Parts: sequence; structure tokens; C-alpha cells
Amino acid sequence: MAVLLSQCAPEQDTPAQQAAQAPATQASTAQAPVGDTQALGLGVDLDNMDRSVRPQDDFFQYVNGGWVEQNPIPADRSRWGSFDELREAAELDVLDILHDAASSDAAEGTLEQKIGDMYTAFMNAEAVEALGAQPLADELAQIDSLGSHDDLLEYWAGAAENGRMAPFGYGISQDQGQSDQYITTLGQSGLGLPDRDYYLDDSERYEEVLAQYQAHISEMFALAGLMQGEAAEEAAGRVIEVEGRIAQGHWTRVQNRDRTATYNRMSPDELMSLAPDLAWNSYLNDAGLPDINALVVRQPTYMQYVAGMFRDISVADWQHYHRYHQLRMSAPYLSEAFVEAHFDFFGRTLSGQPEMRSREKRAVDTVDSVLGFAVGQLYVEENFQAEARERMDDLVKNLLASFEVAIDELAWMTEATKEEAQAKLARLNTKIAYPDEWRDYDCLRIDADDLIGNVRRANRCEYERMMARLGQPVDREEWFMTPQTVNAYYSSTMNEIVFPAAILQPPFFNVEADDAINYGAIGAVIGHEITHAFDDQGRRSDGDGNLRDWWADLDEQQFRERADLMVAQFDAYEPIEGMNIQGALALGENIADLGGLTVSYQAWQRSLNGEPSPVIEGFSGRQRYFMGWGQIWRIAFRDEALRRQLTTGPHAPGQYRVRGALSNMPEFYEAFDVVEGDGMYRDPDVRVKIW
Repeated sequence: MAVLLSQCAPEQDTPAQQAAQAPATQASTAQAPVGDTQALGLGVDLDNMDRSVRPQDDFFQYVNGGWVEQNPIPADRSRWGSFDELREAAELDVLDILHDAASSDAAEGTLEQKIGDMYTAFMNAEAVEALGAQPLADELAQIDSLGSHDDLLEYWAGAAENGRMAPFGYGISQDQGQSDQYITTLGQSGLGLPDRDYYLDDSERYEEVLAQYQAHISEMFALAGLMQGEAAEEAAGRVIEVEGRIAQGHWTRVQNRDRTATYNRMSPDELMSLAPDLAWNSYLNDAGLPDINALVVRQPTYMQYVAGMFRDISVADWQHYHRYHQLRMSAPYLSEAFVEAHFDFFGRTLSGQPEMRSREKRAVDTVDSVLGFAVGQLYVEENFQAEARERMDDLVKNLLASFEVAIDELAWMTEATKEEAQAKLARLNTKIAYPDEWRDYDCLRIDADDLIGNVRRANRCEYERMMARLGQPVDREEWFMTPQTVNAYYSSTMNEIVFPAAILQPPFFNVEADDAINYGAIGAVIGHEITHAFDDQGRRSDGDGNLRDWWADLDEQQFRERADLMVAQFDAYEPIEGMNIQGALALGENIADLGGLTVSYQAWQRSLNGEPSPVIEGFSGRQRYFMGWGQIWRIAFRDEALRRQLTTGPHAPGQYRVRGALSNMPEFYEAFDVVEGDGMYRDPDVRVKIW
């Protein structure tokens, strides 16, 4: 399980991609300043602020209002914020790498050749245009040949290997119950829209989306020359009916957060007993998994449901479903008509994005999805400063030491559980900037004249890498994000925190800013990821990454009382009229925000070694600390993108991450003299105090 920091999931489909765990040494509680605060600057652009708003009333607007006013959302974006600014900068750095590789005449098989030829293949719009839908002929013919439900099941078994959609799918990942092993996992899938609610919610907005979805599917059928007019419309309606049936069995996103409920280890025979209407032995054999003796079924009731219903749907309707999804998944690599039709629905309709991104920018996304770590290796060589890694090491040590103290001081945790928590903290591993060993792409052949073939071979390469895990020791050197990714994560089964290179720059990390700003920004981000080890789900694993309940009943009760206050707090936020944040879905991220902020504040205070923090540009150290937090969440959304985030979570929009966390912190009240009646004020009896 990887818990992410970012505010929303990526907006585009990519080919399949899938964290040095030596025991972390116990960090000393002695603190040293990360830098010379007297010599360093404010780290906040004052023009980004809105001084007409009191910080006591709306801290997000106070810190970021000027930025929001001066930075309208670009036409080719559905949202724009600090993450997006850094992603844009990383994208331009990567684009330089792609240009250089494409013009390098590199030797066959080298990283530069593969990167350059992949970019060339994507940018050759004329060649792509000439092919139209021809690259899909073989796959569409295979769908046409499906003559029975048994054939259909065999087709589903090849979904992972061949990049197909299916109502459920399998993967090979670390076993949450035995973290030193890999295991096959089986989970729900099969929807073209972002969430089950798009099918099951009968509100006017979702009905509009379904109508537009049907029109989109119909258009794709017509573009491919499969059917026209009423026939295409009727077939599109059948696709939505199939997906609606699938959605009825899907677990909700809140249910899928529950790591205990989604860990159901069983043998293939037990799977057959669970859902006897589907020939699981044949499915596993066709999937290349004939010899496994155990697997994890994430949503058992869904598997029962889909096994019981899939024969109720005609083979002809399943064929319509698969034809569309083959078109959808391939559309970004086909001729312009397919690209535009795909963007019109998934970009304009679902995300409110007015304009498509340029072909060059889409090329960056595609090359990253196929050769991400190869690109990352060159990105680090050309763009990463070693000083950032060294200062991050110091910050992480200081945060870990402060968590030691914070655990000991927890009023609600029993002593025996504190010992287990300290043991887990001591084993927490940290990865910063980039892997020590780079992933190889020897299995992947890239042809400058075969875009969709490259994408398919990349998927096959990732499939083979995934399947090779079975029976092997867990690779604890593996990274699940590339260095050029602007994000961070905690992995519960690895028990590690990971910070790619691209996030280690302003406003998250500023080597020229004083410690207060950096502790409030990247320090709180580090604390956020560490807190995930002890949030409502991360805490279910021990220091070795094994799913084990090491909390006493009293710990659970007292923690839940505090967590329920946080759920209620965020449930009450209404970013769009009639649409609130899902407090239960966002709980883990909100716990991590508050925990990270609280412990990083303590770490910063200790780093001062009793010396006062200087006043810079009229702001005290305490105030600058919270400004560091406020500015990293600057963001603006288009309405549809915000609606989508509220539906799919698990992150609250940035505005509410600022307001929500700070309104629970007494230190913030003291720094800005917040009193009853102010907009940021919450009654003491409902303030959340976990760390």
C-alpha cells in the first residue's frame, strides 16, 4: 500500500507501472539547525498574499489570495497549484532530455536510443494519422471472435498481459500479511467512469454525464468504422448498461480504504467455493498462474457478484464493452479524431479542461509512462542538486527524533502500544531523490516508427517484470515513483517514506529560505508521510510491514474518538453547493496533515536550541512556519475537476487542507492571535488532537 501526498490522481491513463529497507537507525534527540536562519530569507513571495484578508479568518486566502488572482488556470489544465507548477517545470526539464535523446543518434539498445525513439514515434503525427484505427485491427478481430462466455473468461485472463479492460484484474505485489513475500492479488475493476457513483447516483449532474458518456462511446464506434447512427447509439447504451451492472457490485472507496477488510488470503479452491459460478482454475491457468497456492481477494463480495452476473450479460454486449474500452485505452496513440474525441469527454466533460495539452507535453507523459526510470536517471544527472539530498537527510533525522518524543508524550496511547510504535518508528526506512540502483529496460524494444507497438511492448515488459516476482524475495530497493514525479508516499508493507527529487524545490523545499519555512513546508510533508505509519490504516501494519493489530482496545477507542471528530469536521466542508468533502474517505490524509504539522513544529522548535527565531520581513518564526504550510497547498480548480476530486478523493482540496489542519492547532492560534468569532476558530471541545 502506498499512501500519496498529492491532491489528486493523475488525469490520464498510462500503461502498466508498478519501495533499501535496512532497519533505520535510532535518530538522536539532539537537534541541529538545518541552516543559518539569520542568513536565509523569508521563502514567501509577498505578492502571493492577500493582505485584505485576516489570517485569523481565512489563512489560505491570506497566504495565497494574490497568487490565485495572478495565476489563472491555464487553458490546458483542469486545476493549477503548487504541485502543477512544479510538474510543469519538471516536464520542461524532461522535454529537454527527450529533444537531446531524439537528436543524439544513440546506439541501439541504449537508454538514449529508447527514450529518443519513443519521443520520435509519438511526435510523428503524420505517420500516426495515416494509420487511423488500423493498429487495433488484430485486437478488434479477437473481440469479434469471442463466441461464448468461456471465451470471454479466457480473454479476461489475458488483460494484464495485453493491456485490456476487464471487470476484475490481478497483480503480483508484496503480501501485507507476510511482507517478505510476493503474492497474487485479485481486485475489482471494469469501469470507464472514475467511480461507481457516476452510475449509481441519480442526481441531475450524473445523469448528464452518463448521457454525454453514451454520446462519446457512440462517436468512438463511428470513428472506428464499427457502426454508425442508431446502431452506434444503441451499442453505446449497452456498454453503459454493462458498466452499470459492474458498478452495482463495486465496493465504495471508503470500504476499499480498510486494509483488514481488503486482505482476504485464500487458496484457489477457496476462491472457487467463494464464487463457484466462474471457472477460476481455468482463469488462473490462462493468466499464467497455474501453480499458485494462495492469493489475496480484495473484495470477496464483488467476486461473488461478478461471477454470478457475467453470464446474464450476452456475449454480444460484452463484445460492445470490450470494443469500446480497446478504443478508449488506445485513443491517445491513434489519429487526431480519436485523440480529440477522447479528450472531449475525459478532459472537457469530466475535468472541465478547455484545451488539450500540446503534442509535446503529451509526449512527455507517454515517454514517462513507458520509460519513466530511464528518463529519471537522466533527469537526476542534469537537474538535481546534491545539497538538497544532504539537507533532507538532516530534516528527516530531526523529524524522526521528534516523533520519538511525540510517541512517548501521547496521552491516549497505552505504554505497551507505545513500545510497539517506537519499534516501528525505529525500522522506518527513508528514500530520498532517486534510487541507488536504476531499473533496466532490457526487455523493451522501442521502434521510432511504431507508437502503439511501443506502448504494447512496454505493457508486456511491465507484465513480465511483475510476473517474475513470484517466488522471489521482495525487492526492498524498488521505487514506486520516478525521480521526476512531484509527490511523496508512505508504503505500509515496506514501512518506508519516499521523496522523489522533483518535489525537493520551492515552495516545498527552499535551500535559500530559513528553517521555519522549510519545517512548515517539506518538514510537515516528511511528518505527513511518517504519520501515515500511524494513521487509521497505516497503523495496522507493524515495523516489518506485516498486517497485524498491535494496538490495545483502549488505544483503538481513544484514537477513534479523536478520528471521529476529524471525520465530522471535514464532512461539514462544502466546496461545491450540495457536495461536501467525504470525511471518512479523506481521514488518513487529514490525520497525516495534522500529525505532520504538529510534530514538524516541535522539531523546528527543538532545532532552535533555545535561541529565538529571527523576525523576517515583519513575520515571527512561528508565523513563517505556518506560512510555509499554507503556500504549498495553493491551488485553484475548475468546477468539474473539483467535483471529480470530491467524488474520488482521498485528499481534501488544498484550501481545506490548510484551513482544516491549522484550525486544530493551538500553536497556530497563538502565532496569529486567533480568538472566538474568527473564521479559523474552532471550539476547544471539537478540536482534533492526535499527535
